[in-house]
Formats: sequence, C-alpha cells, structure tokens
Amino acid sequence: MIEWVPLGSGPRPVPRPVAAPLVWAAAFAGALVLVAVLNTVVGPGRPGLALSVLSLLAGLLGLCARFTAAPGTAVLCWLSLNGFAVPPAGTLTWTGSRDTLWLACLLAAAVAGTALARVVHARAAYRRLTTARGGEISDPYPE
Repeated sequence: MIEWVPLGSGPRPVPRPVAAPLVWAAAFAGALVLVAVLNTVVGPGRPGLALSVLSLLAGLLGLCARFTAAPGTAVLCWLSLNGFAVPPAGTLTWTGSRDTLWLACLLAAAVAGTALARVVHARAAYRRLTTARGGEISDPYPE
C-alpha cells in the first residue's frame, strides 16, 4: 500500500559538503576564468583586484566544501593569481612576504566560507530540532 506524505514533513538533514576534488576543479577552472576576464576587462598587472576577486571565489567555494579542501583551494587560486595576474604572465615566481600574504588571504577566505556554512547549517538544524519537539526554548535573560 502507498502512503502519501507531504514533502515538507520530517527532519531535513544537514547538507553534505561537496567532495574536495570537485571543489578543486571548480577552483582551478574558476580562477583561470576570473583572471582571464580581469586581464581582458581591467588589464593585466592589477594583482590587488585579482586577489580580492579570487578570495571571494575561495570563500564561495568554501560554502560547499569541507575544511580539508581549503588548502588546495587556496593553492590553486594562488597559482592562477601568481601565474597570470602578475607580470610576467605565465611565469610562476615566489616573492617571500607577498606570496605568503596572498596564500594566507586565500586560505583565510576559504576557511571563513566553510566555517560560515557550518554555522548556518548547524543553526538551521538546531532550529528544526527545537521546533520539531514542539517546545520553545526560554530566554535565559528575561527583561
């Protein structure tokens, strides 16, 4: 016998993060496309703008990734930044403090995106659990 159930009933699980190789593929392709678009529209030699756009990309990719994917995401974005957004294009270089700062910014953006996603999913799951029980949590600091 078939039992009809409304689609919105029942507990909804917390979304599972995307596998790291898929996040890294998106980081590699997305970083190359973004740097190419920036070099075409704005012109080459603007690493500050490219760093901010790639940090945004790393943060957005962090929203659907695990924490373990953050270092790889940062490195792949840095490769595109260093190889194509900084003259001479196509040449990887290492300038100690600058590249360390860039990698730290990209890693921080990826970790921040992942942490934000985890907090949002945890709060949503907590709200679903408290409303499913039917009980309201009392305010610990009444006015």
